Amino acid sequence: MFDAVPRFVPFVGLVVGYALVMLFNPIHLALRDGLRCIMRFKRIWLTFALLGFAYSVFQFTTFTPVRASELDPAELATVRTWNWPRLADVWRDTLLPTLESLAGIFDAATTTYPLSVVAAILLLCNWRGLHGALLKALQKRFRLWGYLIYVVVVLSALASLFKPIIFWRLPTWSNVLPQAGLLQISASVDTVAFIFEYLFGVYIQVYLITVCLAWIKGLSFTEEALFQFAVRRFSYVLKWAGIVVLVSTAIVRLPLLLAYFINVPDVLDYLPLERIVMSGLIILFCSVQISLVLHNESLRKAIQAHRLFIQRNAVRFGWFVLICALHFFFLTACDAIVRSAIADRPAGVIVWKTIYVLARGLITGWLLASWVCLFRQCETGRVNQESWIKY
Repeated sequence: MFDAVPRFVPFVGLVVGYALVMLFNPIHLALRDGLRCIMRFKRIWLTFALLGFAYSVFQFTTFTPVRASELDPAELATVRTWNWPRLADVWRDTLLPTLESLAGIFDAATTTYPLSVVAAILLLCNWRGLHGALLKALQKRFRLWGYLIYVVVVLSALASLFKPIIFWRLPTWSNVLPQAGLLQISASVDTVAFIFEYLFGVYIQVYLITVCLAWIKGLSFTEEALFQFAVRRFSYVLKWAGIVVLVSTAIVRLPLLLAYFINVPDVLDYLPLERIVMSGLIILFCSVQISLVLHNESLRKAIQAHRLFIQRNAVRFGWFVLICALHFFFLTACDAIVRSAIADRPAGVIVWKTIYVLARGLITGWLLASWVCLFRQCETGRVNQESWIKY
């Protein structure tokens, strides 16, 4: 019976169902305002696209080295003959990436390597006064403890600079030094560099949240002033970011690092569970980061405010989580299906990665802006306000 149904009918049903959900959910005003925000400040989604594109280029050149002569655009003409898997064949592989993408909206929404290397250079060179602004903010916020945090940031930035050098020279050095020792050194540097990569990702998130806030309030700003303002706000997020770094290092990074020094049986088997725990922790305290960004408050007050936020807005927040998960699931599922169909066709990989990075950057930027709009609306009692934001 179902074989007689035209193929376009399920697609039409999917589109109509998606439109109904998006138009009649309780948070559609925040989603609309988030879309208008990224249309006004395109840097919000372009930042995620740029970071994703840089990481995709790094992955492609590192793990899929091809020559120019091997690129055959004619591969794309045979797209209908590719072996396309069904959603039922790949959906299990999409659950963990979807969960991590959802958690990223409330923490750090994208990986920053290898552009974190450039960020480390700019920070150490005091680009636009950011180094000085960071040190001043840490001194004012944490007093003597600020110097210790400053040392950790600088050391992790230096590790980020050495990370690509070590991995680039690793094959050559293996002829001179013991391979086990080199792997231990590279793993240690990678673990320390992760601190700066994560903190840089958090700073990017803080900066983009302040851009969204400026749009909501209709403020004008200069780039240098906004960068330094984001650094000051970033200092308030550091306590929470430090907790995330410590927990992530303890349950994810440290077991992988110890495996290079001692025998840790089946260390990779526990990695999916560890990633689930980290994502769950971030979602559980979802509004702590944005509360610290938008208010000059302590971590304890931010956690108390988060508890009240969830109590008062559980339904709206649940809808936001559902809509985020829906978009990331379909995006991740499309990526899994297309990558499986492309197989070893380099031209197809390049074209699809470009499309995927742009789509992911657009969706992530839109959802982040919508989260800022929703949080502000819930805070000020404007959830049911019908008037459009004018700036």
